[in-house]
Amino acid sequence: MERKFEPKNREQYLSDFGDRSRPEQFDVKEPVTTTHTESNSTQNQTTNTTMSYLNLDKQKTATTVTELNVLLADYHLYYQKLRNFHWNVVGHNFFDLHEKFEQMYDEAKIKVDEIAERILTLRYQPTSNLSEYLELSSIEESKSEHTDVEMVKQLLSDHGKLITQMRKVVEVADAAGDEGTIDLIGAYIRELEKESWMLDAWVMNTSDTHKSI
Repeated sequence: MERKFEPKNREQYLSDFGDRSRPEQFDVKEPVTTTHTESNSTQNQTTNTTMSYLNLDKQKTATTVTELNVLLADYHLYYQKLRNFHWNVVGHNFFDLHEKFEQMYDEAKIKVDEIAERILTLRYQPTSNLSEYLELSSIEESKSEHTDVEMVKQLLSDHGKLITQMRKVVEVADAAGDEGTIDLIGAYIRELEKESWMLDAWVMNTSDTHKSI
């Protein structure tokens, strides 16, 4: 039976989830006082940054982490859907799609780990509960009884949601001056756009053509 759930809207998530993304063990400690006299501006900058080696604004970084946790939830649901389709695809395209879905979920599994590790690099804890993934993600669980074409079309729809969320991450990371997150997620966008083009070409009829300018 297909599982139904009502995802929280973004405003509710921001209010409910924000504090839980800030573990005490990752709180930034005040720098050790030295004999050198520091200007007030330098002291204020140190207080408002996340770890000296990152030199990122804490408040802006928290916003980036919020969006990264949503993306992490999206990728968990996407990964499980790929496993579902890998197990349950049938028909003349079984061998091609069975192998393709395995390749895709292997890549998704790597991204799940990389996103979580990026959150940890920013000195926050990644969301790790399935119940929260279901609440945060805009990607829905899927039943197993789909044709091969329906499976691919559903994945293409999910790709659109993933790319939309990735662009939100890039937007807030850019505002925070977080080049590391931008570089990581920007590469994901490029990869998923190419993957989507290939899956879309598989769905198209041989008589279909791409638009010309």
